[in-house]
Amino acid sequence: MIILINGAFGVGKTSVAEQLHENLEESLIFDPEVVGYMLRHMLPNDIKEKEAPSGDFQDFILWRKLFVETARCLHEQYGKTLIVPMTIRNFEYFTEIMKGLYKVDKEVYHFCLTATKETIHKRLLERGEVIGDWCFQQTDKCLASYENNDFSHYINTEDKNLTEIIEEIVEKLN
Repeated sequence: MIILINGAFGVGKTSVAEQLHENLEESLIFDPEVVGYMLRHMLPNDIKEKEAPSGDFQDFILWRKLFVETARCLHEQYGKTLIVPMTIRNFEYFTEIMKGLYKVDKEVYHFCLTATKETIHKRLLERGEVIGDWCFQQTDKCLASYENNDFSHYINTEDKNLTEIIEEIVEKLN
């Protein structure tokens, strides 16, 4: 099984993934950001400027391929449920990745965590981010994309604690 936890930076993906990992036996967390950081380090500037002039590693064609390929390798090698916390707001990329994940495992679940801009910014500040950082710059873009595209299944985290969010996810998994 593969569980993708999506949502804007600061909405609570990592906290949900960590708690879900504690609740699900035979699971592991796969953070595709690590693949992005690797590509940023490895790729020459001309490729980075051509494919991802904004600096967003999700624009690298290879990142999307390696996201799925790494999930496949982890799934095949260890046979565990993958919990994948990742902000994906580009609907075309989301569709590409989901199609690839369904080839890895027929049992793929997606949860898009939501909250208001004010709540997300409050959470970002609580975790030590600085106003104006990349995370803050992405909030409006993420919220607009999640509102204008179908990133089902949505979970509004605004008035829910971590336990309630996990219960909702586990209910959908069953």
